[in-house]
Amino acid sequence: MVSSLSRKQFAIQWRITTSQYRPRVAIFVSKYDHCLVDLLYRQRIGELACEIPLMISNHPDAKRHADFYGVLYHVVPVTKDNKAEAERQEIELLKQNEIDLVVLARYMQVLSQDFIKQYPQQIINIHHSFLPAFIGAKPASSGV
Repeated sequence: MVSSLSRKQFAIQWRITTSQYRPRVAIFVSKYDHCLVDLLYRQRIGELACEIPLMISNHPDAKRHADFYGVLYHVVPVTKDNKAEAERQEIELLKQNEIDLVVLARYMQVLSQDFIKQYPQQIINIHHSFLPAFIGAKPASSGV
């Protein structure tokens, strides 16, 4: 039996794009850079069809990777006292760089509801265990 459920009933949205479409992606990262490095490498070799014009971090640690790949890098320190202002700065950077998608690559901050509302269904949290290069939480002690 065919269901008479409608697109409206489930609030389904869809779109068709050409294969030339390359979303503008911002990567958010904290101190641990293994997810970031994997994403940058895969984008460089053409495995990820996107542009990465911007990286945002709450620490300066990953800047060397941004420099190597030629990506603009901004440090926006986040504390409990400045979180709202830090997120305003981050959102302004995203808008200035016309970002379509935000990827959290071991970004160790919880985004506020206000931030998420600015980019609905445009934020992906990449956990390191999802990446093919992941060999365990503590690779040096894994025996591999």
